[in-house]
Amino acid sequence: MFAGIFYSSGIIGQPGKGRLVSPEVHPDCTVTFRFRAPAAGLVELSGEFLRERVPLEKDTSGIWSVTVGPVGPDLYPYSFVVDGTGVADPNNPHLFPNEGFQRSLVDIPGDPPLIHAMKDVLHGTVSYRYYRSGSLDLIRPLVIYTPPGYRDDGSTEYPVLYLVHGMTDTEETWFKVGRVNRILDNLIAEGKAEPMIIVMPYANPFPALLKKNRDTDVNLLRTDHFTSEMLREIIPFMEANYRVLGDPGHRAIAGFSLGGRQCLAAGLGHPEVFGWVFAFAPAIFDREMEGNFKNLYAVPEVLNANLKILSVSCGKDDGLIRSARALMNEFEERGIQYDSFITEGGHTWMNCRLFISEAAQKLFK
Repeated sequence: MFAGIFYSSGIIGQPGKGRLVSPEVHPDCTVTFRFRAPAAGLVELSGEFLRERVPLEKDTSGIWSVTVGPVGPDLYPYSFVVDGTGVADPNNPHLFPNEGFQRSLVDIPGDPPLIHAMKDVLHGTVSYRYYRSGSLDLIRPLVIYTPPGYRDDGSTEYPVLYLVHGMTDTEETWFKVGRVNRILDNLIAEGKAEPMIIVMPYANPFPALLKKNRDTDVNLLRTDHFTSEMLREIIPFMEANYRVLGDPGHRAIAGFSLGGRQCLAAGLGHPEVFGWVFAFAPAIFDREMEGNFKNLYAVPEVLNANLKILSVSCGKDDGLIRSARALMNEFEERGIQYDSFITEGGHTWMNCRLFISEAAQKLFK
């Protein structure tokens, strides 16, 4: 959280271009944000490092600015609210991939560097791939992380983690906001994580389906589309095109929010496929313990025999903490073995980086 706010009308531009520098992170971890809008009546800063929106101050040239902080080291989403409309920072190329809201990212470096920081270690490769989904009749995207050494060694096979984003996020969000590639690079270099392949699908098919058929029934809480596509399309694509170990003990699934819901449906529903299931603040609700999800844990001995780890993570201030605790209580009552990772904070990607860092250190050990 920020310790204070003060206003600054200074303009820093690039010679000949007139481009503002925003955000500008200062050595004391204060941050200056700037936005050019001469005709605007009110510009506010909204960010996950703030308790509430903060107004910017306009100078005589129409530049709005504010300096906040110090801000605790981390990678945060933020946006400007211009006369009531949220917009990304036009001077910042680091955007939050999302189907709906427009946000940018500001990185406050830590000392020592945080786990998602760029460090002088061997780096893996992030690739954009596409596959044809026969079940949906669509061309679908994947973002794939291969660990350091994958390209140089043509024979080693690797375990694979299927990592799912939250509602309205995209296949890029775990990469660009979660910084999962940097986290794995650093953990592998420190000997804390096994080298693994990470597959990040676009788990929401509805925008593309709606373009083809406006009568498509859109229910984002459904999990059948995702599970079918994962089993019938994504896993076969990976096993045909990458050197992945194809047994449940070397195949994991994890997801955040709606992705946590989807990973529970696929993972608990198919313990013969996934040996590791990590649900990060899963979007399930109390009423579903005896409804949609009851069949997934109806045979505890099957889950206990097949799953290496079943894990639930959540922030104490997350709106989903109640249902996460209810799910864990359900596991306990049914004798299902699981572990948990409960942190401070809410339903944020700051917590997601903690969740995946913790999970990566347990996977495939």
